[in-house]
Amino acid sequence: MTTSRPEVPGSIWAVPGMTALAVVAFTGFSGYAALLPVAPLWAVRGGADSAGAGLVNFVLLGTTVATQFFVPALIRRLGWGHALALGMVLLGAPALLHVVSDALAPTLALSAVRGVGFGILTVAASAAAVLVVSAGRRGAAVGAYSLALSVPNVILMPSGAWVAQAWGFGPVFVLSALPLLGVPACYLLGRHLPERATRGPGHADVPGAAAGASTYRALVRPTLVLLAITLAGGALITFAPQLVATGWLAAAGLFSLGLLSAVTRWRVGALADRVGAGRLVWPFVLVAVVGLAWVAWLVRTEVGEDRVVPWVLACALVGVAYGALQNLTMLRAFEAAGPRRVGAASAVWNAGFDAGTAVGAVLVGTVAVGAGFGVGTAITAVLCLLTLPLALGRRGGRTPQAGVRSP
Repeated sequence: MTTSRPEVPGSIWAVPGMTALAVVAFTGFSGYAALLPVAPLWAVRGGADSAGAGLVNFVLLGTTVATQFFVPALIRRLGWGHALALGMVLLGAPALLHVVSDALAPTLALSAVRGVGFGILTVAASAAAVLVVSAGRRGAAVGAYSLALSVPNVILMPSGAWVAQAWGFGPVFVLSALPLLGVPACYLLGRHLPERATRGPGHADVPGAAAGASTYRALVRPTLVLLAITLAGGALITFAPQLVATGWLAAAGLFSLGLLSAVTRWRVGALADRVGAGRLVWPFVLVAVVGLAWVAWLVRTEVGEDRVVPWVLACALVGVAYGALQNLTMLRAFEAAGPRRVGAASAVWNAGFDAGTAVGAVLVGTVAVGAGFGVGTAITAVLCLLTLPLALGRRGGRTPQAGVRSP
């Protein structure tokens, strides 16, 4: 027998803990987004070549993925407040230490530490987003959480390199320490989440309850869909400057992708609460296929100013699918894992997101060397199309209510 959180009518922001979650997401992802394009530039300033610069974010994402699978156990051991605060400190404090040296070795070491912090943040915060509300409002909560983390991604990620070049690296390092300001919100959020000390082992909301093979098998479907769309999105984000004739065209395309992704990821959550996340996955897979095929057609040759409108629209279409499928696959992962495996579902989803992003850049870059970016992008469209049977299968209905085990 499990208990459920009472429904809180009105705006999702009226739910206790949601504002604190938004502060954690905004400050934490600000620290991630601001430094992501700048840390490699810092290493280049210190004498690193392009291969060395590429290692900076590879190390960041590698340690992120390696950490994510240990976060549920960390939450069980430390509790929500301490675990979230630890992630924010490990993500924010090393950013300030970059100013000490621009040599490659210390830059990689600091990136590794920041990756550990980011791994803790991503898993703990996304799990908190579904535990802070009743099951019937999970979609809206994930949407609100996604909006809070998307704002810095849309604003700071494209502008970080420009700030570093115009005003110096110092301001970017300070911005990247914003997670430290979110530490108090971690403890405020923790008060509204189930702690191990106050919840019995049979409670549906035990954070990070141990997961078995059946749980991970259930997560295969949403994870493969997520891998396909993040592989495509990661490739487009990485290579946009090489697909177009001028820098402002790349910025315009990435801005449309980022903006539509943020808005769609936010708004699709409430819709999923009404009609079920499973019923929405396959239409957005088709949107992704169409958008990526359009991009592939456009980038067979370098995109010039005469094709700015179709370029921006194609990127926007990919952004719609990119944002929606992030939200929907997260909800499907939580449903598939069941209410006692929220931590495991969060760890797998976040690892899938980061792995897909990293693999996309490598795969498309490798193909483009011999066959061009048109073929490379077309392959991402085909990979998304191949996940359509997974998106159609076991669609399910509305989000299960608290106390009812998910499929």
